Amino acid sequence: MSNKTVELIAPLSGLFVPIEAVPDPVFSQKMVGDGVSIDPTSNVLLAPAAGKITQLASTFHALTLTTTDGLQILLHIGLDTVMLKGQGFRPLVKEGDVVALGQPLVEFDEAVITAAGKSSMTEIVIANGDIVTNLQAARGFAHAGKTVALTVTMTGDFAAAETAAAPAGNLSDAIRVPNPTGLHARPAAVVANAAKTFKSDIKLVRGSEEANAKSVVSIMGLEVQNNDEIRVKATGVDAAEAIKALVDLIRSGSGEDCGAAAAPAAAPKPVAVPRPAPKAHSDDPNVLLGVSASPGLAVGQIFQVRQEVIEVREAGDNPQLERRRLEDALKEARQQLEGLKSEISDASKAEIFSAHQELLADPELLDLALSAISAGKSAPFAWKQAFTAYADKLSKLKNELLAGRANDIRDVGRRVLRLLTGVKEAALEVPDNAILIAEELTPSDTASLDRNKVLGFATTGGGATSHVAILARSLNIPAICGIEEAVLELANGTNVILDGTKGSLRKNPSEAEIQDIRTRQATLAKKREEELAAAGQPAVTKDGVHIEVVANIGGLEDAQQSVTLGGEGVGLLRSEFLYLERTDAPTEEEQTKIYGDIAKALGTERTLVIRTLDVGGDKPLPYLPMPAEENPFLGVRGIRLCLAAPEILRTQVRGILRAAPYSKLHIMFPMIASLEEVREAKKIVAEEKAALGVTADVKVGIMVEVPSTAVMSEIFAREVDFFSIGTNDLTQYTLAMDRGHPKLAKQADALHPGVLRLIAMTVKGAHAHGKWVGVCGGIASDPLAVPVLLGIGVDELSVSVPAIPAIKAMVRKLNKADCQKLATEVLQMGTVAEVRARLSGLVD
Repeated sequence: MSNKTVELIAPLSGLFVPIEAVPDPVFSQKMVGDGVSIDPTSNVLLAPAAGKITQLASTFHALTLTTTDGLQILLHIGLDTVMLKGQGFRPLVKEGDVVALGQPLVEFDEAVITAAGKSSMTEIVIANGDIVTNLQAARGFAHAGKTVALTVTMTGDFAAAETAAAPAGNLSDAIRVPNPTGLHARPAAVVANAAKTFKSDIKLVRGSEEANAKSVVSIMGLEVQNNDEIRVKATGVDAAEAIKALVDLIRSGSGEDCGAAAAPAAAPKPVAVPRPAPKAHSDDPNVLLGVSASPGLAVGQIFQVRQEVIEVREAGDNPQLERRRLEDALKEARQQLEGLKSEISDASKAEIFSAHQELLADPELLDLALSAISAGKSAPFAWKQAFTAYADKLSKLKNELLAGRANDIRDVGRRVLRLLTGVKEAALEVPDNAILIAEELTPSDTASLDRNKVLGFATTGGGATSHVAILARSLNIPAICGIEEAVLELANGTNVILDGTKGSLRKNPSEAEIQDIRTRQATLAKKREEELAAAGQPAVTKDGVHIEVVANIGGLEDAQQSVTLGGEGVGLLRSEFLYLERTDAPTEEEQTKIYGDIAKALGTERTLVIRTLDVGGDKPLPYLPMPAEENPFLGVRGIRLCLAAPEILRTQVRGILRAAPYSKLHIMFPMIASLEEVREAKKIVAEEKAALGVTADVKVGIMVEVPSTAVMSEIFAREVDFFSIGTNDLTQYTLAMDRGHPKLAKQADALHPGVLRLIAMTVKGAHAHGKWVGVCGGIASDPLAVPVLLGIGVDELSVSVPAIPAIKAMVRKLNKADCQKLATEVLQMGTVAEVRARLSGLVD
């Protein structure tokens, strides 16, 4: 082994630019490798050393030259020039050619590159930096074929390097995309985040098209649909690892539960996701039609929302100053979005703004903006031009789901633009009883709506899958998307009835129609007030049976709110909130504090049931590497994962046990399917309890989510102190239907007679040994299901925090004996339709 110094000659004439100053994080952050860039004045790329062309991009904008010493030199003409698909480039060599120092390799047309809005800045990068001990980049002006661009000192067995084979191919086999709606925003973000963990330059390839795998926008722009064939291409020091990781990720669904679609199978013919059909038109001149975005009724007056125009100056100051302005605005925007996330109680909806944060770091957007700044444009002009171009590009896609994400880019873009220009967002002065009308509302607009004044909204753009629609549903705001454009002509103050469920807006309603709806709304509001006023009263049936009504929570704030709403404890603390969205596991000290704070908020008179970590293939942890699974819901998750990584479980158990003095503490294990799992988990609790000297009576129970556990409940009841039935998972495992499947979700109904029979079996087995049974799944919060659950014999209902007063009020109206007769009748039925028809008449 010895050191050797090699000089690489400038392949182009022009100004040397430090690699750190290249307006593309892939290069400036040295993800591909270290090197230097040239802002060229010549247009023929020369070989910086003698060697072999070991890789030539199909678009001819990039190639790898491997010297006889084994040095791999990546030459990349321009930034994001892959988008030109070879236009403007003429290769003068082919892959496998042996070339001499200074030999012409590629000729390019700078006019074509700049006309497409791309930069011709060319990078000379050492891809295998692991053999480099020192690298010195030149400064000043480069003369092609004469000036030394890089001086590289490397170490290695050079004799071996000279005879080494060329690097292996860097293109994967074809992968069929299993996601039902293709690589839309969420799976695209998962793929991009995974790609960013590798140094290599990574592309997704579909036919002749390529996309930057580290860019959410670029991936969405590739418009990959269900069952499309794509490949992963990588160039760099960790290319092989990157390809394997991304292939496994894409095959597994890229973070989405694709069920059987993720398993290898003969591929059916790809089905395109169509753009929406022409908007429906009503024959009634007083009715305008759209698409239901969020159900509910609202009676109010029209208020038109117009988007302000933000003017920008085209000419910029010093490019370095303009770049700093953009960086500062991006940083502040990221902080604002973090604040918005904290205001949304539903974690799945807060993810929308996490996706917005990802867009702020998207290399495609940043490349466009920074290239314009380098060309002398102001930061506001460059940024506006960049996000507008990409939003327009997405909005024209055939896939409605992807096209709808253009609104997210505009939302993020305008947020940054306001910060760059100092234009404050005008406060929307909304009158009382307002029905907002707009061409588009952004997710930020929707999240900040004043619910005391805004009763509903309708937009001419968007659809039911948009992030605006998702937020509207989470906020219980009736909403319509894609409504007829005639709505924009309605005068402010016009009386209307918005039916979010039917997707219709009735103008000029009669007084009788308005009065009927307002009467119904007033009745419901009065009922809610009465329920809230009586929330502190116990949930006792008319014949004297107490049913414990407790809360499902995801943190301290939920616990505190549950107490104010009359919750008698916590039936399910989802401890995952401590583990997700972080790069390392929570410490024992962190867990001790949060569990203790929640226990103190409840007090010693209330029950606290803490479910141990319930993650797995469907909710992976970055600090707990796991292989991709074809069906994560049938894989290593819940207690299986924890027993496979016992130190994580032991750390959590110790943190939980320290909360014992502050409440009636219960520990609950998820996804139990066998007695061996229960016994092993109980052993860990006993050992940690003895080690800590905890003497409190800490109860240990299990989730009933697997049919085998329900069938064996009488046997399990000999081992544990309580059961809690997770009806969401129990339903999907019983019916073999993914509860998130777009076509099967409605059929995956927890009121299916088969599921109800398993609940009854669990209660019977538990009560035979004097153990109590709770239900913490979705039907516990469903008024329709409460009578039959009480009749089956459930002892506890663990519900969403806002539902506590209503469920307690309903229990107080019921008679346990009548509920038992009802349950006996329902358990003999054969269909969900029969069950629902029988129960529907019991709920007012």
